[in-house]
Amino acid sequence: MTVLAPARPTSGETRSPRIAVLVPCHNEAATIAQVVTDFAGALPGAAIWVFDNRSTDDTAACAAAAGALVRRAPIRGKGNVVRRMFSDVEADVYLLVDGDGTYDAAAAPMLVGRLIEDGLDMVSAARVSIEAEAFRAGHRLGNRALSGAVRMVFGRQFEDMLSGYRAFSRRFVKSFPAHSRGFEIETELTVHTLQMRLPAAEVEAPYGARPEGSESKLSTFRDGWRILRMISLMVREERPMQFFGIVGLVALVLAALLAAPVLAGYLQTGLVPRLPTLVVAVGLAVVALLSFACGLILDTVSRARLEQRRLAYLALEGPEALDWPEPRAAAPLRSVEG
Repeated sequence: MTVLAPARPTSGETRSPRIAVLVPCHNEAATIAQVVTDFAGALPGAAIWVFDNRSTDDTAACAAAAGALVRRAPIRGKGNVVRRMFSDVEADVYLLVDGDGTYDAAAAPMLVGRLIEDGLDMVSAARVSIEAEAFRAGHRLGNRALSGAVRMVFGRQFEDMLSGYRAFSRRFVKSFPAHSRGFEIETELTVHTLQMRLPAAEVEAPYGARPEGSESKLSTFRDGWRILRMISLMVREERPMQFFGIVGLVALVLAALLAAPVLAGYLQTGLVPRLPTLVVAVGLAVVALLSFACGLILDTVSRARLEQRRLAYLALEGPEALDWPEPRAAAPLRSVEG
């Protein structure tokens, strides 16, 4: 069977985008109604989807009363909710935002306009604090450290890798694998963009503190560890030669350090009095060779998987078929182009 990709639009053939605002929520009854109202006003005609992730308060009822389309997401965790959203919702442009009321709805047209005008696949909002309480010190430090780790490995930079306010094209959403379970979903979105070398941009947007009565679900150390673990897994899966190469190099250096005095003694006396040390050194050398071999094999597998994702991405229509009547509100802080 031959699978045909949808025809690309010819010059001048554009249409108005179907916009879906995706709001994952867990116990956000204090803020969700205002979030729905604000984004409905900022993007008239957009469908506001609220996915309630096992809330124990009136989040779902408040969202429905405000005019949102409410769905239940029974598997706990933001990553699980985003995967469900990307699977179930059909649109041309997707705007992902948290339901805690910290993101400025007035920036939404800027994100969507930037995505459509420049034919991008992701536009991320770099958070600019407008209140001292918006960013806890631990969160700010962790964001910088984790963003630096991704930058060091994947070679590109987003100022705010962990932002939860992003616009996506349809072809991004429908070709994104989404393996994350929790708050590490933002890391996976960023690494996927960089590894696939997708056209993306970052724009600054105001970020406020949670209103009174609303509590953060983010744990600095627990979720920071999960994000760090996700980065390690992404390096292993997307850059296996680099990952296993480092493991092999460490094993090889340790083998050399252990073997050096044994070899020196053998050259002087012709004896090997430290046989256990020699056995450990040889074992580490074997581990190093196996690690290098695994890296080479898995690098080939990783390239094949990347090609499959690229083909799935190319089979979907891009944002160049859409028309956005509003003028661009601001220039991007940073562009990441493939």
